[in-house]
Amino acid sequence: MFDLDLFRVARSMPHASPGQTFAPLTTVWGEALDPDRLGESEPHPCPQLRRDRWRSLDGWWDYAIVKVDGVAGDGTAGGKTTGGNAGGDEDAGRGTPTARGAWHTATQPTAWDGRIVVPFSPEAPLSRVARQLQPDELLWYHRRITYDAAPGHRVLLHLDGVDWACTVWLDGKKVAEHTGAYMPFSVDVTEALSAGGGTCDLALCVYDPGSTGTQLRGKQRLDRGSIWYTAQSGIWKPIWLEEVPTAHITALSLHPDPDAGQLLVHAQVKGEGELQVYLGDHATVGSARAADGEVSLTLTVSDPHLWRPADPYLYAVELRFGPADAKDEDVVHSYCAFRTCEVMRDGRGVPRFFLNHRPLLLEGVLDQAYWPDGLLTPPSDEALAADVEAARDLGFNLIRLHIKIEQDRFYYHCDRLGMLVWQDMPSGGATPEPKRSLAYPTVFELRQRHYRDDTPRHQRDLGSDDPAYQAEWRATCRDAVTRLGNHPCVVTWGLFNESWGQFDAARAHEDVRALDPTRPISATSGWYDQRVGDFFDVHSYFRRLHVYGRDGRRAFVLSEFGGLTHHLPAHSVLAQGYGYEMYDDAASYATALGKLLARVRALWPRGLAGYVYTQLSDVEEETNGILTYDRRVNKLAPHG
Repeated sequence: MFDLDLFRVARSMPHASPGQTFAPLTTVWGEALDPDRLGESEPHPCPQLRRDRWRSLDGWWDYAIVKVDGVAGDGTAGGKTTGGNAGGDEDAGRGTPTARGAWHTATQPTAWDGRIVVPFSPEAPLSRVARQLQPDELLWYHRRITYDAAPGHRVLLHLDGVDWACTVWLDGKKVAEHTGAYMPFSVDVTEALSAGGGTCDLALCVYDPGSTGTQLRGKQRLDRGSIWYTAQSGIWKPIWLEEVPTAHITALSLHPDPDAGQLLVHAQVKGEGELQVYLGDHATVGSARAADGEVSLTLTVSDPHLWRPADPYLYAVELRFGPADAKDEDVVHSYCAFRTCEVMRDGRGVPRFFLNHRPLLLEGVLDQAYWPDGLLTPPSDEALAADVEAARDLGFNLIRLHIKIEQDRFYYHCDRLGMLVWQDMPSGGATPEPKRSLAYPTVFELRQRHYRDDTPRHQRDLGSDDPAYQAEWRATCRDAVTRLGNHPCVVTWGLFNESWGQFDAARAHEDVRALDPTRPISATSGWYDQRVGDFFDVHSYFRRLHVYGRDGRRAFVLSEFGGLTHHLPAHSVLAQGYGYEMYDDAASYATALGKLLARVRALWPRGLAGYVYTQLSDVEEETNGILTYDRRVNKLAPHG
């Protein structure tokens, strides 16, 4: 049935031009930020692997942006040097000389352009730079670091997110390279600090091709506009130092099984020793010795207290590791929660999402997680928590974190507040063929379901045929599933969205299922379903809302719809807004949104398992959020 609303399609076309100057817009947290005290006020950046001895390096750094002409070189992906063009644009057809080879060996500048507030990218107003890094430029950071560690202890430098490729230098010597914007990495800086009496020079050289490359970048684009947002680069997540004993835990996996009444603890360790684990009030204790850098043990937990949105109960976990004769142990604080999530059939044979063996309607809101003053970086930890609380207070039980992997504290806030998370993987690849990737599946509903993604021609049309991009996507997906697997809030892995960079979804589904058999998977969101995963996942902005395509095995989810727009000029970056249906006053907007949500909730008896409304907040010229971009106004209660 052809039920496309062509008038709504026409009305939703963007009005603003790409590159139009944005009006200044700040959040209350950005206004209150004091760069001189930034590192002093931050909570621990990794709540699930927390030690007492650590120090934030956020705050003022030196920076320089250096143009590199005519440099070509190898691309990199997935943390390793590879072939392909994931790191640059020559092979992508633009022919612009870039710095994609120079970042490996570039010489540190002898002078600095000024100071930058880390962890905000130079493009973000809170960085105090507000300057777009170009693909033919390198971004340098510098600062002196000081740390007085206990004798025999190591000092680790943690970089939780650097966009996109970087080298790390200590006292003029390159000590590490890394590629990939979304996942953290660490460098041991003990020797450099010891040689300098507890002080050393730290420098980073960063290269980011932006939207001229095929690397993972989400919705960032150099030519921002409509659904594409300001590109950012460099350090954008916390950077910090941590002290550890010589024998210490390097990674931790917690696998609570409420049905068996057990907690499986698996730790990767450096050095030999015994691991002791204390759960809750220390009444539950287990111990095991490490072998070959790993140690596992299982604790029995009788009648575990289940985690759910209305009662997000967390168990405190304390781990101690070290040799029996060691004077000090590695003491790590963490937490876990007992809950199950799965897709299975209800009593009527309808596939549903089940939490703790009970069917639950997923009532979600899309979260782009952009900020006017910090871009991809929230202006504070309080701001992160406020977005989660706002979603909960609006009546949603799920946040779909859209094409972004957030810093660890976002998931911690969702864990403690009982907010479910649908975790998207970041997208990338070359620019897809517009008719195949957007026009056809929008106009023709059947086209949403029938298009293979495992042939060279189709991958070329979807912008996913670069081997370096595919390698980076797989590596990032694997690391994300492994790293975020401890968080009870994460209940679904979303792999590909609206065919952007989509390739071999069936294989990706198998890989993720093998890594984590405990969570449902949406292999393809929006269209070009490959008949795998736990959800038949569709987007519907311009059609009648209904349930279709059910196969008796997968649950039907409407993972994007809505986009109702109420533009508030005083809280927007542009005089005109963009969305899918415009409302001039708050009353008509609230009425329309209430009716729309009621209409979609009424689909539950017909087989709807979940929905995700677009969206939580405005983003740049996109004004279809319930909250304004500056988070100062809830449009459903604009005078509250």
